[in-house]
Amino acid sequence: MSAGRACEGAGWVSWWGFSPALDLLSAGDVRREGETNVLLVGCGEPRHILKTIAGLRNEDSLHVWVIENSMEVMARQLLLLYLALMPQESIGLNEKTEVYLEVFGNSEIRSQTEEILRRAASQLSLCVTETMETATHPCLNTTLLKFKERDELERIFKLWIKPQFSSSSSERGPTLMSKAWDNRVRQHLGTRYDSKKGCFDWDLTMKLLDKGCGVINKRQYVQWRERGLAFEMREGVYQITNPSLLSLRVFNQRGSKVAVRGYWGDIVSSPYLSFGIETDDKSLLKTQNGQYIKTAQDISFANVQALFQSLSSRRGCPSTSEPDAEGEEPLSQTDQKSITINDLMHLNGISVTFLPLDSLHKLPEKQKYSHFFNTIYFSTSCVHQLGPNMRQIAAPDAVLVIELAKYILDLNKEQEAGFAKTVLRIAQEAGFELWQEKTDDIHAVFKALNQK
Repeated sequence: MSAGRACEGAGWVSWWGFSPALDLLSAGDVRREGETNVLLVGCGEPRHILKTIAGLRNEDSLHVWVIENSMEVMARQLLLLYLALMPQESIGLNEKTEVYLEVFGNSEIRSQTEEILRRAASQLSLCVTETMETATHPCLNTTLLKFKERDELERIFKLWIKPQFSSSSSERGPTLMSKAWDNRVRQHLGTRYDSKKGCFDWDLTMKLLDKGCGVINKRQYVQWRERGLAFEMREGVYQITNPSLLSLRVFNQRGSKVAVRGYWGDIVSSPYLSFGIETDDKSLLKTQNGQYIKTAQDISFANVQALFQSLSSRRGCPSTSEPDAEGEEPLSQTDQKSITINDLMHLNGISVTFLPLDSLHKLPEKQKYSHFFNTIYFSTSCVHQLGPNMRQIAAPDAVLVIELAKYILDLNKEQEAGFAKTVLRIAQEAGFELWQEKTDDIHAVFKALNQK
């Protein structure tokens, strides 16, 4: 029983990954230490960056280089990093975690979150238009992008700054997420739309639970499938469009190309995969009468909060702000206005640089990147771009990590196995050999072959 056409449920834009957050420096036989360069291709969001930072020692340094599929995904990467770097002196730890997860996985957000998002977009717009050779913030480095790409980022951020009508508004205006989401669900399910809850239940019970995702709560998963609300942690009203999840998709209509703004991301696998199905805190995985006590939402919150605490430990001095209470007040407008790019946390030894969209196959031509990257990561959507020239930019002892298709639910087991075989062939042709003891059914790990 398949609820839709092949792979359409995964969407055309990778707003989140199809695998849990991974400490990329632990992918090899020994954990890499010292100064490390990591290349991420098509990750969609910064889960691996945050997880890798959390595993660093104080004396380690990490430079992450990011290549994405679209400027809209890159803009969202910058937004999520901005939110992660907001100092606890300006926003409490609980509120910061909630805001991050809302923006990350919710089609609609609270008014307080929209205000924070708009102010972040305003700061990022100023940041990307700076013409200085050095980045305003080392973790938001867009100085290597082309001028037209920076202009495109500015255009996207300005779209986010404009007020968005709520789902209850009857006025014509910006794209309403509630309508865009429902259009995606209708398109995916087709004739099964009228029995959609049965389709949702099938995907959860027969697919996600079968893949070991029992912590995903049925009520929360069905709500996400219906409305796009993955994280509803407060009694607030979630009805304002999350503009960071909207993008353009070009259609052919009667021989002409038409760009339609809507939601074109995943509507099947869920944002719970990134932070909500694995945890080092085994108490969160306890069961009672065969049922998990905690949900994927609970685990996501705990994991993201722990990652944010680790970010604070990379600062020059520990945060003076105590973790806030559950009932904390939302940020005042004065507090929000005070957060500029320069006020964001500067993490000792950490930098994140965004590269042009078409740069992957140009890196081997530049001497700077010759045998440069210690770890290279490819998402499922970008593995086809892995070629023999990647060996030129890989360090002699480089580790290659490729995301597999386990959590792309529209694929059957034969297709999933076929994708894994294709990954193996592509990697071997590119000059890498499979690291059997480090490979599982979520990621395939390879090591660079010794060049003679």
